[in-house]
Amino acid sequence: MLMDRYAASNLFAVVPTLEREFDPQLRELDRLLDDDVLFQAVKADLGRRSPHTASRGRPSTPVEVILRMLVTKRLYGWSYEQTEYFVADSLVLRQFCRVYLQPVPDDTTLLRWAKLIGPTTLQQLNHRVVTLAASLRVTRGRKLRVDSTVVETNIHHPTDSRLVGDGVRVVSRLLRRAKTVVGETTELGKDAFRTRMRTIRRLTQQLHRVARRKGEEAAEDLKQAYEKLIHVADATRRQARRVRDGLQAHATRKAQQLGEQMDHFLPLLDQAIDQATRRVLHGEVVPAKEKLLSLFEPHTQVIQRHKAGKAVEFGRKVLLDEVDGGIISRYDLLADGGLDHPHLPASLDAHQQRFGHPPDILAGDRGFFTPENEDRARAAGVNQIVLPKTGRVSQERQRYEKQPWFRRGFRFRAGIEGRISVLRRCYGLDCCLDHGLDGMERWVGWGILTHNLTKIAYTRVNQLPRRLPIAA
Repeated sequence: MLMDRYAASNLFAVVPTLEREFDPQLRELDRLLDDDVLFQAVKADLGRRSPHTASRGRPSTPVEVILRMLVTKRLYGWSYEQTEYFVADSLVLRQFCRVYLQPVPDDTTLLRWAKLIGPTTLQQLNHRVVTLAASLRVTRGRKLRVDSTVVETNIHHPTDSRLVGDGVRVVSRLLRRAKTVVGETTELGKDAFRTRMRTIRRLTQQLHRVARRKGEEAAEDLKQAYEKLIHVADATRRQARRVRDGLQAHATRKAQQLGEQMDHFLPLLDQAIDQATRRVLHGEVVPAKEKLLSLFEPHTQVIQRHKAGKAVEFGRKVLLDEVDGGIISRYDLLADGGLDHPHLPASLDAHQQRFGHPPDILAGDRGFFTPENEDRARAAGVNQIVLPKTGRVSQERQRYEKQPWFRRGFRFRAGIEGRISVLRRCYGLDCCLDHGLDGMERWVGWGILTHNLTKIAYTRVNQLPRRLPIAA
């Protein structure tokens, strides 16, 4: 049965001196998370765990505990295990998370509940937090600056040999599990469950040694080693297809689960083999959009950043809209890692819808400039459009961009670089540790949401008059 909350208990009444140590910023966060719209949105997602979650079964972890513990996790950059440990160890965090003197939920329990909160719900939560920021006068939506960043996926550097080796390793593991379900039937035989991991390891080590050599002979040896690797992977693929057909005759739940996993990984292994064949054996150039970079995070993209020390990143590009007050009013996980300027009209429309008026100033880097974007912003009612022109600049354009208001706007635009740095260093937007595309969207959403809540709390603490120190 889905519980809403525990019966209230004031731990500070038990230990009165702890109230003095309750951080003012944490106190403001506590008040913000009391919002009923946030609570109901999270409760609606958690209630979908099973058909009767909201009304039947044993009492669950309360909704507000889950919400506050997930915010605490991202606030301090902890893992699920660390969140369980530190909340259980601290009376202050027990009070903040509304656990009181009840048992702290296990890290695996918290993880299962967290997966039920979808990316769309996190977008709604952030929209509500931006509304709270406007109502508390933390932002007025008068300024808008846009930029993009890359959230990397948690993968090793992609190479064709590693992709093929990972495919063989995963499929071999599934074959061993299928052997206990199907058994060594006469139709399939023992060879259907044979694993070739020793051969793959030997060939991979050989490839690494050959790749360090130079010259035509080394290139030919590398090609021969790849031919052997692809031949072994192709044999494993044929075995898996035979076993997959054998699993269809078994109606057990375990057989169905293994069949679904094979249906997921076999096409990825096919793609890895095809990619290695085209690139290494045939010498083709595979377009970035067609490349497979990881069997476990297949949504990963190659993103050209052209930055010193890191020209290419592997992950997903995220577009960020920041308004005055340091609030991220909108974020969007882009479908491709290409140019930024096609996404600027969507940022303008979202700002107009959210605040009811266009920004007085719109600032972006050169990647957002097009004449159409300037015309679009001017038609929307933006007074100051700070989008530096790319390419060769005429004298007239130079004089336009040297105006004092344009220079001030460009300096304002540079502030979003610092905001991105904070998001990457303090709120986990440097690398996503969740799995899959939905996991990426949830990871980004919780980071943005926690940042906005923290920024509102920080601003509120500085706006309020300072209290006199408590007498000893």
